[in-house]
Amino acid sequence: MHKNVVLCVKKKDMMRRMIQFCLFFACVLIIASCGSKNKQGKVLQQPNPVATETQVENPKTAENGKEQKKEAPNKTSKKVEEKKPVEKPAFRANLPKAPREFRAAWVATVANINWPSKNNLSTEQQKQEAIRLLDLLKDNNFNAVIFQVRPSADALYKSDLEPWSYFLTGTTGKAPSPYYDPLEFWVEEAHKRGLELHVWLNPYRAHHSNGGQVTSESMVRRSGDNVLRLRNGMYWFDPSSQKTQDHASAVVRDIVKRYDIDGVHFDDYFYPYATYNGGADFPDDKTWGEYRRSGGSLSRPDWRRDNVNKFIKRVYAEIKAEKPFVKFGLSPFGIWKPGYPAGITGSSQYDELYADAKLWLNEGWIDYFTPQLYWPIDPPRQSFTALLKWWQSENKHNRHLWPGLNTVEVRAANRAEEIRRQIAVTRKVVPNSVGAVHWSIAGLTKNPVLLKSLHEGLYSQKALVPASPWLPANPILKPTLLLTNQSSSLFVKWLHKQPEQVFKWVAYARYGDTWDMQIFDAPQTEWSVPKTKYGHKLNAVAIKPIDRLGNEGDYAGEEVE
Repeated sequence: MHKNVVLCVKKKDMMRRMIQFCLFFACVLIIASCGSKNKQGKVLQQPNPVATETQVENPKTAENGKEQKKEAPNKTSKKVEEKKPVEKPAFRANLPKAPREFRAAWVATVANINWPSKNNLSTEQQKQEAIRLLDLLKDNNFNAVIFQVRPSADALYKSDLEPWSYFLTGTTGKAPSPYYDPLEFWVEEAHKRGLELHVWLNPYRAHHSNGGQVTSESMVRRSGDNVLRLRNGMYWFDPSSQKTQDHASAVVRDIVKRYDIDGVHFDDYFYPYATYNGGADFPDDKTWGEYRRSGGSLSRPDWRRDNVNKFIKRVYAEIKAEKPFVKFGLSPFGIWKPGYPAGITGSSQYDELYADAKLWLNEGWIDYFTPQLYWPIDPPRQSFTALLKWWQSENKHNRHLWPGLNTVEVRAANRAEEIRRQIAVTRKVVPNSVGAVHWSIAGLTKNPVLLKSLHEGLYSQKALVPASPWLPANPILKPTLLLTNQSSSLFVKWLHKQPEQVFKWVAYARYGDTWDMQIFDAPQTEWSVPKTKYGHKLNAVAIKPIDRLGNEGDYAGEEVE
């Protein structure tokens, strides 16, 4: 039994030692685990290396358990700022100015003078003739065409106010077949070629003696006693009649509203020339009598001039109310009165046509003024130069003064030389707004010597139409350039967020210190530029937008390495 007791005690002692060992080992593990946690806590408490400020702990406040205050940043710590992309500065350069000059030609439809050549052509033939004329202007660096759309109270366009023109189809009131709208076609094709299109109307002529029979479709029949017959077979609206003024005004507004034109143009026909009525006075006794009975006190000539003055002022205002960018131009007879300037003789628009064009220019009721200066430079009695200088002296509002040149038949031994001299004179007399209008396009189509001399000389470079700063305009957005290197050239492409703003582009390329410049029409938006020229490498390009009024927008440009 004693032996058994001893064995039992020994077993209990071994178990106690094993329990103690396990407890010791467990304590070691616990202590090791706590040490590891302390080390990890210290790492997490280290300051953030990208912090912009450090906090310095005040031991006293820490001991007191009070809230610690931030002190000024440690001067030894560095601030780490976010890096922003560096924007490339906009390209700036002293770009040369593009040449500016209004270069236009009249295209007369009355009596089939210029277009269509006959009044029985097919639609396709009419279109082909129009394209040839427009191509001629574009190819010879013209920038505008003045197209006659209302020769005698008729229409070369779709109108609800007046009949289709006899000069278009050979029958008053008959539409072209196959159908098309000639004015719409001319506008579209002109703009494709970078040409402004101005519609030319005669406000008072109701029927031309070459316009076929007066039919029920004619405005002569539809207007009653508002139309008067002259001795040469023509019919004329009475300019003093309110019905005349209202109707003609409505015709102008209708065209301006519906067509994308650049200008409205009246020529020299107001009251008719005396020869149209065999030298007799204009037959407006009825309306003159009504004016006198209503208490009117003006003389008959002043009353007639007042009728026209009011109409011109009204038309200008109504055009601007509809589309402010559409220009209004007039081409009156070149002499206001004999003796203005001194030494000038000839007919008087003031007394014969009752057109006080000097007043219209003085008052600024027009945007451009094109007196028909159809005489040579040298003869003193109707000197081109003297008359142009006089009209410029009357240009109180600095409107465009673009004289009409008699390119068809100016009386000179060398017609081509005379026209060149007149253009040169115009550039000197009116240097800030140069321009001329050629009567008519036949003077160019039928005189290849003259056309060639202009193309190789005074019109050898393209030109922008002079701007009209008195007309309102919207800012033009800047284009975006895209450049692609090629083996021997740089391919330049440009984009515009509002392409309808742009009528022309001026493109620049710089070689050394020399700028090359080209004028492109709005549809063109790319350009292959040689990398070397004039013995220098290409080092910069730029593109500038021009709006339909000739205003310049900001350019986009880049240096080229």
